[in-house]
Amino acid sequence: MAKHTKNVYKKKFSKFMQKKLVLLFVAIILAFTVLIGRITYINASSGSSYTKLVLDQQQYDSRAIPFKRGDIVDRNGTKIATSERVYNVILDVKVMCSKKDYIEPTIRVLKECFGIEEEKVRGVMEESPTSRYSVLLKGIDYETAQRFEAIDHDDENYPDVNGIWLEDDYIRRYPYNTLASDVIGFTVNGNLGSNGIEAAYNSILNGTDGKEYGYLDEDSTFARTVKEPENGNTVVSTIDLQVQSIVEKHILAFNEAHKNGVTPGEGSKTTAVMVMNPQNGEILAEASYPNYDLNQPRDLSKYYSEETLAAMSDDEKIERLNQLWNNFCVSEAYEPGSTFKPFTISAGFETGTLTGGEGYTCGGMLHIGDHDIHCSNREGHGPQSLKRSLENSCNVALMSIGQALGKEEFSRYQKLFGFGEYTGIDLPGEAQGLLYDAESMDAASLATNAFGQNFNVTMTQLCASFCSLINGGDYYKPHVVRQIWDKNGNLIENKNPVLLKKTISKETSDIIKDYMLGVVQEGTGAKAGVPGYDIGGKTGTAEKQPRGNGKYLVSFIGYAPQENPQVVVYVVVDEPNVAEQASSSYAMQIASDIMAEIFPYLGVQKAAAPQE
Repeated sequence: MAKHTKNVYKKKFSKFMQKKLVLLFVAIILAFTVLIGRITYINASSGSSYTKLVLDQQQYDSRAIPFKRGDIVDRNGTKIATSERVYNVILDVKVMCSKKDYIEPTIRVLKECFGIEEEKVRGVMEESPTSRYSVLLKGIDYETAQRFEAIDHDDENYPDVNGIWLEDDYIRRYPYNTLASDVIGFTVNGNLGSNGIEAAYNSILNGTDGKEYGYLDEDSTFARTVKEPENGNTVVSTIDLQVQSIVEKHILAFNEAHKNGVTPGEGSKTTAVMVMNPQNGEILAEASYPNYDLNQPRDLSKYYSEETLAAMSDDEKIERLNQLWNNFCVSEAYEPGSTFKPFTISAGFETGTLTGGEGYTCGGMLHIGDHDIHCSNREGHGPQSLKRSLENSCNVALMSIGQALGKEEFSRYQKLFGFGEYTGIDLPGEAQGLLYDAESMDAASLATNAFGQNFNVTMTQLCASFCSLINGGDYYKPHVVRQIWDKNGNLIENKNPVLLKKTISKETSDIIKDYMLGVVQEGTGAKAGVPGYDIGGKTGTAEKQPRGNGKYLVSFIGYAPQENPQVVVYVVVDEPNVAEQASSSYAMQIASDIMAEIFPYLGVQKAAAPQE
C-alpha cells in the first residue's frame, strides 16, 4: 500500500510538471513587477490628477451644514425676524485651472449667472492658484441658484464649466424693516445678536451647525455620513404688531409735523412710547424716534446728506450709529417731572402722612433752604384740596408733602417703587438712573424730588412702577418675551409673569386712581382724553439741565379702563422742535391719538353711559 502511494506522488509531480510550475511562478513574479512599475509610472506622471479626484470628492462632500436661526414672532405668531435660505458662490481654483479649456468658460458663467467680474476671478487665481475654497459672492437667492444648477447639469452646452459650486447659507431678514427696531435688534457676523431680543436671547435663537462627511470605506468606495444641524428656537414676543404699528405711525406723524420747526432737523430730539399691560408686565409696544431699518442698520443716508456723510470721520459715524441704535425706553435716564407726583402722594398715604383731607395754599413759590422754588403756576393756585393739587400739578403742595414725609421715608419709597434700580427687563443696555440717598439729600433736594426733579429715571422704571399704582400695588417684572418654541412649534417654555413685590395697598391704589381720573377729566391732562373712555393719568414737564436754557422733556402717562386697568400708555417727547417746549400737550396729543386707535382693537371697556 505504501509503495503504491509513493508511485502516485512521483507520477503527479513529474519533472515536466515541476518545470511548468517554475515557469508559472516566474510569470507571476514578472506580472507583479510590471504592475508595480506601472503604478510607479502613473504615480510619477499623473499622481496629482488621481489625488485631485479624491480630494474633490472630499471637498464637495465634507462640509458644514449651517443651522437656521430661530424666528422672532409677535404675540399673535407673525414673523418679525426670520432667516431665509441663500447660497454662497464658491470657486475651486485648482479644479478650474487643472485644464486650460476650463478657465474661460467658467469665468464667463460666473459673469453671466452671478455678475462676478472677470477681474475679481483672475485676482483670486493669481493670489491663490491652488485654493480649493474661495468665496466669490454671498447671499444669492433661490432663483439664481436654480439658474446655475441648470447650467451645471448641462454637459452638452457647458462641458468645460468646472470648479463652481454653491454653499447653503442663511441671511437674517426683517419683514417690517423699521418696525419695533428698538425691541428686535439685529445680527452681525452671521448669527451674533446685537441689541434687542436678538442680543438678549441670542443663545436660544442660535442652533448648532451640522456636518456632512465624505470618506473612503474599507472597500475603497466613496461614502458619506451626515450629522444634521440643530436649528434655533423661536422666540414669541409680547409685542402686538398692530399696536406697535399704531404707536410708530403717530410718533412719525408728530415728528413730520414739527420737522424743521424752530431749528433745522427732526421734530424732536427723541419721541418715545411704551404700551404695557399693568396686570402682568407685558410690553405690547415700545418705540423711539428716530428709528432705523433692521435690514440696513448701518445706513445713515436717511438722516444725513451725502455731503455730510462724506465729511464725517469713521468715529463720528460710529457715534451716530450708536445713538440711532440706542433704545431710549430702556437705556436713557432723565428727570421725570410731574409724572412722579402720584408716587409721592401714594407714599404719603402708605406711611399715614396723608389721610386725604389735607388742604394746601399755593402762592406760586416756596422758600426752602437757600432757594426760591417755584410752582408751574407762578401766580399760585390758591387754596386746594389734596386731590385738586394733583389735578393742577401743584409743585407747592407736593413740596409740602415731601417735607411731611421726611427724607428717610421718601428715599425708602423711591427704592420700593424701583427707582435707582434695574427692573430686570429682558433687553440689553438697561440704565439704572440716579437718586439721592437719605444721607446726601438736603431740604431743597427733598422738595424738588417730591415733584419729580433732580433725580433720574428710565421709561421702563416709571412705566413698570406706575402699573403697580393702578393694579392694586403689584409690581411685575417688565418683559418683552412670553414663550419659547422649538423648531417644530412645540412649546418649550412659558415666560410667566413675575410678581416681584408689593408697593402699595389696594386702598391707596383706588385713591390714586380716583385722583388721576380727575387729572384727565378736570385737570392738566384734559387733552389726553378719548371720548367714550374713562382715562386716568398724569402729565409731566421737566426742565432740563442746565436750568434756564429753554429745553424741556414733556410727557404723559395714562391708563384705561378705570376699574381693572388693562392698558398703560406712556409718551415722552424730549426737546420738541417748537418755540415753547414747556408744554405737556405735545405728549398728551400723541397719547390720545394712540389710545383712540388701540383701545377698540384691544377691547378696552368703554365708560358707562351717563344716567338720564
